Amino acid sequence: MFTKYQTLAAASRLPTGRTMRTMLTTALGTAAGLVALAFALSTLERWLAGHKPHELAWTVSLLMFSIASFALAAGARAGWDDTTFRVFWIFGAVANVPFLAVGTVYLLTSRRTGHITAAAVALAVAFAAGVITMAPFRAALPSDRLPQGAEVFDALPRILAGVASGGAALVVFAGAVWSAWRYRGGRMTVANVLIALGTAVTGASGLANSVWGEMTAFAVFLVAGIAVIFAGFLVANGVRSEPARRLSAVPDAAPSPQLPAAVTRRT
Repeated sequence: MFTKYQTLAAASRLPTGRTMRTMLTTALGTAAGLVALAFALSTLERWLAGHKPHELAWTVSLLMFSIASFALAAGARAGWDDTTFRVFWIFGAVANVPFLAVGTVYLLTSRRTGHITAAAVALAVAFAAGVITMAPFRAALPSDRLPQGAEVFDALPRILAGVASGGAALVVFAGAVWSAWRYRGGRMTVANVLIALGTAVTGASGLANSVWGEMTAFAVFLVAGIAVIFAGFLVANGVRSEPARRLSAVPDAAPSPQLPAAVTRRT
């Protein structure tokens, strides 16, 4: 009898399937946040060294990915509340992909065009963040799963998220297609294709949650997408550094021959 009670007590302490999914989602969200943060610090270091604006835009985007991922981990671990879900929605559904697109614009166009795009994106993101911060919830937030926007928000926050992420993703994809045509399969094409692929993978995370309602699948796609995007960053930075290396390899110009003193001496 004692052995039977011991077995029942041990079984009651075993994690259930729901608990295991919660633990896995928390771990994956934390991993995604740490990976994005490490990548952001790497691109920040590159920006501090070279002050290339596309690297600053990518740093901002990766920091937003990191914040959204940590919010996902917090929501999975302790249940979603007002603050956690709004932080996740602002940085994960609205702001990060537009700044990723700003990096693409800087990388493929002039600095002036990039500055104009960055200013417009910053204003649009600030407006969207204000709307989402103040928007009332239509229903209580579920504690055991990632709620879909249609469940808790009215139309405007969802429209802003769709326009921001969808429009920015189109810019990233267009950049990949344009660079493939312009560079004819060079490393710049590979970089932009990787960034576009990573954007598509992170977008698939939202699809996984919308179609299957799986927060764990969302976290898996998020980790994979961030890793692919950063791989594109590394390739792009390698391309951008090649001209500088070629210039440094060119020997200094030989000094101009000096005219004989007799030629320049006054007679």
